[in-house]
Amino acid sequence: MKIKNLKKTAQRIKKSIKNKEKIILYGDADLDGVASVIILKETIRNLGGKIKSIYFPARDKEGYGINKSALNFLKKFAPALLITLDCGISNFEEIDLAKKLGFEVIIIDHHEILDKLPKAKIIVDPKQKGDKYSFKGLATAGIVFKLSEILFAKNFSPNLRKNFLELVALATLADMMPQEAENKIFLAEGLNHLEETLRPGLKIFWKIDEVLNIQKIISALNISEIKNHLTESYLLLTLSDENEIKILAENLLKKSYQRQIRNREITEEAEERALKKLKEPIIFEGSDSWEPTSIGAVASRICQRYQKPTFIFNRAEKESLGAVRTPAGINGVKTMQNCAKFLKTFGGHPAAAGFRIKNENLEKFKTCLIQYFETRH
Repeated sequence: MKIKNLKKTAQRIKKSIKNKEKIILYGDADLDGVASVIILKETIRNLGGKIKSIYFPARDKEGYGINKSALNFLKKFAPALLITLDCGISNFEEIDLAKKLGFEVIIIDHHEILDKLPKAKIIVDPKQKGDKYSFKGLATAGIVFKLSEILFAKNFSPNLRKNFLELVALATLADMMPQEAENKIFLAEGLNHLEETLRPGLKIFWKIDEVLNIQKIISALNISEIKNHLTESYLLLTLSDENEIKILAENLLKKSYQRQIRNREITEEAEERALKKLKEPIIFEGSDSWEPTSIGAVASRICQRYQKPTFIFNRAEKESLGAVRTPAGINGVKTMQNCAKFLKTFGGHPAAAGFRIKNENLEKFKTCLIQYFETRH
């Protein structure tokens, strides 16, 4: 049984290649989104198609997923086929706007489905109703790899397959997907090929650091900044000039080390506050000095340590961007659904999610969450 709409998506992409339609790839800025964009871009290119534009949103300014600012930038390319990767499943208003601007939208995502689906032309998400695919734990890169298998059919070269599986394996680990079923196969094959990789942007890591481990690579690739709507990790993994690649890789490794130090500092600050409120059923802390790129890692550490639903946020001038981590058995997305009236956007996985909220609603959101957990026990 194939993932629902995956074959339909392949047919639509083949049609767009044949008709020389404009194609735009819009990916989440984390490693899963970046890997998904690269796999689909290189698949389309190998089949004779061209990508008109690639866009990754800057989380600190634009938040998660599709946003109006991005669509206003991309509208100059309309009409076009807009394919969202690792995002889009909770962007209801933005998908409506994209359609008004002249885009035909295909969503390829793996995040939790909310109460309804956006009105995109085609939606691929194993968690949607009516999808009978047995394994629901694929990273988006894993879904896109399966799409590439359909698109290439018998013409999927062994080297390209290995190349893509390396990216799938890294994305699967970075997104903390379950290491079972198909993911177990993707990880075994992808990681097995990694040290002999043909991709210059991965090969460079072993030249720089002889005692390198996979987690170090993932940390470096998962913290990159956005430049001209492209992530540094995307540039690293798609460039061919060795000097450019070396400079980028060294910069990312340095940033990763600095980020780890900063994450520890923020964790200590958040814990110091949380220890004064241990009777509360949740940990809910934020600051204007806590970088958006750190809040996910900080929330993970605190949640693991205290085994409580943890909400850590960066407080900007008018809005806050938050990361949510929850212990086993608690679905962070479903939890936020109960308090959705206070949120601008939210979504993600049961154990790892995110939200955007107006600052005036922060205390109301916290009160709603506490009431929700208190009534559960």
